[in-house]
Amino acid sequence: MALTPLNALHQFLAVARHRSFAAAAAELGVSASALSHTVRQLEERLGVPLLSRTTRSVAVTAAGRRLVEQAGPGVAQALGALKEASSQPGTLTGALRLTLPSTALPFVLTPLLASFRERHPQVELDLVVENRKADIVAEGFDAGIRLEEYLERDMVAVRIARPFRFVVVGTPEYLERHGTPVKPKDLLQHDCFTYRSSNTGALLPWDLEKGSRTWRLPVRGAVTTNDERVWLGLAEAGLGLAYVLESQVERQLKAGTLRRVLEEYAASVPGLFLYFPSRAQVSPALRAFLEHARQVLTPPARRKGR
Repeated sequence: MALTPLNALHQFLAVARHRSFAAAAAELGVSASALSHTVRQLEERLGVPLLSRTTRSVAVTAAGRRLVEQAGPGVAQALGALKEASSQPGTLTGALRLTLPSTALPFVLTPLLASFRERHPQVELDLVVENRKADIVAEGFDAGIRLEEYLERDMVAVRIARPFRFVVVGTPEYLERHGTPVKPKDLLQHDCFTYRSSNTGALLPWDLEKGSRTWRLPVRGAVTTNDERVWLGLAEAGLGLAYVLESQVERQLKAGTLRRVLEEYAASVPGLFLYFPSRAQVSPALRAFLEHARQVLTPPARRKGR
């Protein structure tokens, strides 16, 4: 196929989405060197650098980001239209690429995805589970899932999980050996498994609340990670206290292998929201996913911005 500006644009968008020539080349079925040459030709044609390249990384420049934001949705829609044209009438096709944190898995994957796949088997799902704050526009996601506090103002957000609590838990054996915290500040004397932000690298405090009062405690412990599943396992082994979603430990709480501590100080959060850019044109696949989420999870009405 002869190289055209649209072909080159499509290839550039793949590199911008993956932040990697090798990964984009594998997706497109071309060599990395040919892909690099194509992007350089596009940059020469436009007269601006679209990517910043080093031996270890690929970053999108300001001009490249504008091109992704302005052209990306249109190219994705055109490709989806071509695929839909070849499908059976009435069959929903296309691809849906979502970014979501591991905390969203029990709320989304278990109750929602199996039934969505059964209803729309021709829709391809690309789910990227990571505990960092992704740039859904620059990285080519159709939508993302986050807690409300992490939403940008220019996003449309749809609630997909009702409010829930974060609780502090430990084993009966640990509490017998080290004592049970009675007040929030008591946690500073305990071995608490800490969470390191994948975005900033900072250690995150534990948030507690009671009535109108709130506490942000700089707890410390022997183990720090960016995956709550790690310190949940350590807590179950009796090595310290963990700060987790209450739904994550329902089984252990019922069995008595873990106990809540400071339950009256448990912090509530508004829930999880599926979000996408307000200026983006919603694809049929994303629209179907949103409608299915409303039916299965019965969330409140959509809200725009914050």
